[in-house]
Amino acid sequence: MSQPWDDQPTQRYLIPLWDPPAPPPPPRRRRVWPTLLALVVVLAVAAGGWYLGTGRTPSLPLVTQPSVAPVEATRTVPTPGHEESDEPLGTPPAAPDSDVYGFIATQDDGVTPVAYDPCRPVEVVLSTDGAPVDAEAMVVDALARMTEVTGLQFRYEGTTDELPGSDRAAYQPDRYGDRWAPVLVGWRTPEQEPALAGDVAGLGGSASAGPEGGPVAYVTGSVTLDGPEYQTLLADGDEALGRAILLHELGHVVGLAHVWDEDQLMAATTSGDVLDFADGDLAGLARLGAGACVPQL
Repeated sequence: MSQPWDDQPTQRYLIPLWDPPAPPPPPRRRRVWPTLLALVVVLAVAAGGWYLGTGRTPSLPLVTQPSVAPVEATRTVPTPGHEESDEPLGTPPAAPDSDVYGFIATQDDGVTPVAYDPCRPVEVVLSTDGAPVDAEAMVVDALARMTEVTGLQFRYEGTTDELPGSDRAAYQPDRYGDRWAPVLVGWRTPEQEPALAGDVAGLGGSASAGPEGGPVAYVTGSVTLDGPEYQTLLADGDEALGRAILLHELGHVVGLAHVWDEDQLMAATTSGDVLDFADGDLAGLARLGAGACVPQL
């Protein structure tokens, strides 16, 4: 039996990266999620979550990441160009002949999707608090798949002491140095993250920024998964579905929206039968791997 999804937010804010950003006006809100995966109020937010069943789970010890040197306290965005190359680091694969995909956000032309900068790696860290056994291997495998289907170079950096949350900052110089915060993957309980209540098995999304007059690009993101649900899945030997949920949420992170074709992994409903990206998903992911390089970020 298929389970429903909720709608996704489309709010977007742009900031000039060479001046301290002024507080944005309050956004016009409409009911799109039980809670928004808000990263920073001056950046664009895109989120998605997968409805599934609920379950129970263990906890793993929190592994603390070494502290990093602080940067100038007055900065609100990082120094531009962290690890920016002169050309894309990878090449998107050939896209299947399908138009069964959607994008969470587009550029001002209304057609070109907002995507991660292909000229720098997409750095990812793991919060092990509440994570299932073998979480690190699952994440590394999923990131390898994301590199394969987008051409973006996902780079796993290890564990972090940061916990997933709806108030996550996109720039955390005391923890990650003078760069945008890496994409964070972690597990929470519905009590810790109310947006996971009910049948929601995961949340995923990214924040975007852009220079004034220039293209917008995603700069960081977050995946928050239901720890109790994962414990149940793994206890039942359903690792493949756990992997599929993680891939679905990473699909949201790179910019894919829900679709209403149940043969796609990004479907708006799921029966648990689709365990990897299908042709429509792959076509959209290939486009998202061909975004603009934005060295001003």
